[in-house]
Amino acid sequence: MCGIVGVVSSAPVNQLIYDALLLLQHRGQDAAGIVTQQERKFFMHKAKGMVRDVFRTRNMRSLLGNCGLGQVRYPTAGNAYSDEEAQPFYVNAPFGIVLVHNGNLTNAHALKVELFSTDHRHINTESDSEVLLNVLAHEIERTTRGLPLQPQDLFTAVRNVHKRIKGSYAVIALIAGHGVLAFRDPFGIRPLCMGGSNGSTVIASESVALEGVGHTFDRNIDPGEAVFIDLQGKVHAEQCADAPRLNPCIFEFVYLARPDSVMDGISVYQARLNLGETLAKRVISTVPPNEIDVVIPIPESSRPSAAQLAQLLGLPYREGFVKNRYVGRTFIMPGQEVRKKSVRQKLNVIASEFKGRNVLLVDDSIVRGTTSREIVQMARDAGARKVYLASAAPPVRYPNVYGIDMPTSKELVAHNRTVEEIRALIGCDALIYQEVDGMKKAIGSLNPRIHGFDASCFDGVYVTGDITADDIARLNETRVGGDEVQEDTSRLALPNPAD
Repeated sequence: MCGIVGVVSSAPVNQLIYDALLLLQHRGQDAAGIVTQQERKFFMHKAKGMVRDVFRTRNMRSLLGNCGLGQVRYPTAGNAYSDEEAQPFYVNAPFGIVLVHNGNLTNAHALKVELFSTDHRHINTESDSEVLLNVLAHEIERTTRGLPLQPQDLFTAVRNVHKRIKGSYAVIALIAGHGVLAFRDPFGIRPLCMGGSNGSTVIASESVALEGVGHTFDRNIDPGEAVFIDLQGKVHAEQCADAPRLNPCIFEFVYLARPDSVMDGISVYQARLNLGETLAKRVISTVPPNEIDVVIPIPESSRPSAAQLAQLLGLPYREGFVKNRYVGRTFIMPGQEVRKKSVRQKLNVIASEFKGRNVLLVDDSIVRGTTSREIVQMARDAGARKVYLASAAPPVRYPNVYGIDMPTSKELVAHNRTVEEIRALIGCDALIYQEVDGMKKAIGSLNPRIHGFDASCFDGVYVTGDITADDIARLNETRVGGDEVQEDTSRLALPNPAD
């Protein structure tokens, strides 16, 4: 999961891209990068760190031009500690192309071999984004064959890219002297939208990145669709996939996206309210409301669900944790020890809200269980009589291969465990999970055009239809920290997509 943005404008774009990346910072905290173009020359700056730390005044002054790209990086594959894997990536032929990518290619290893042996292209990092860039560059070169570039050439190239690569991908590429190309995988797993204002067009991961910089959200880019914005600002678009189908990642609505975004026609905030409503029914069936004194959210993504749940159950809603906003989101911090250490740095309790009470803590999801265990203990240390824990999402039982850092079953607290076993590990008095069908209905009801989601981390059904246990084991070898994790796939039984 990363945040990406691309802009074509009649004015300099460096500040606009910087501001958009700040609005997408929640999608990646490992590295940030911006590239701009002026007179067919690219100007790039990228490095590890948060947006505000990577870009200084001197860096911004050097980013010249009226079109450009930006990315905030959250690593799932490759070397998380390498500056060279920060995006954008650049290749000089054909034309000169820079690219930013949100997602994960599930066949990157095979493509590397193919690029070297057949396409005669060299890959210099472990990043699947560099693989994707070279596949795109090769297909554009094949299509144009030295002739002037036309929008239709790009659409033909993207059509061929769709046939070669597998996995999830939302892509924005800047082509020297021509404009910005964007496209989305045929399942629409990762989000991408566009809008404009005052002579500029912006493409970004979330609508909040458009509206926050004073632009109007126009529409989502459809699954399989390619959009090209030339340097005069004219927009060209074409469907480039044979059988596109909208199956967005449901975890975007549960946790990843900002609540003030609208993605694929669904308000993220309303989706989380709906999750709270269905979760309330699950709570009633497990813990009688009269045994709960107060509902407390675990900041921040769970707040809408917790508030809705409390209202429906007629219980007080209180803020029991204060979050240190200068510590990043623990879920997307690389390394288990870093995540564990940061929990108490990130959260502090308001003891008066816990002392002598039976508290119902509400979280958006439970992935590794490390944070949940620490938070339950913090509640007990603050004097809570009983600590119940409710998750607005179902148990995360399966690896994710589409760009979220939860790929190994060994790291998932719910994998091959019953709810009672998970409860015992976390240490709460009762554990209530959302149901998979309830989650899908709660979110899917907000847009009838969506007939399904990628919910693979919950139900084990991979929408691309090409993932096996062996694939997951191979992908784990290239994940961040993958050399420290030995995945046992012998017990990883994936459901049949037809079931």
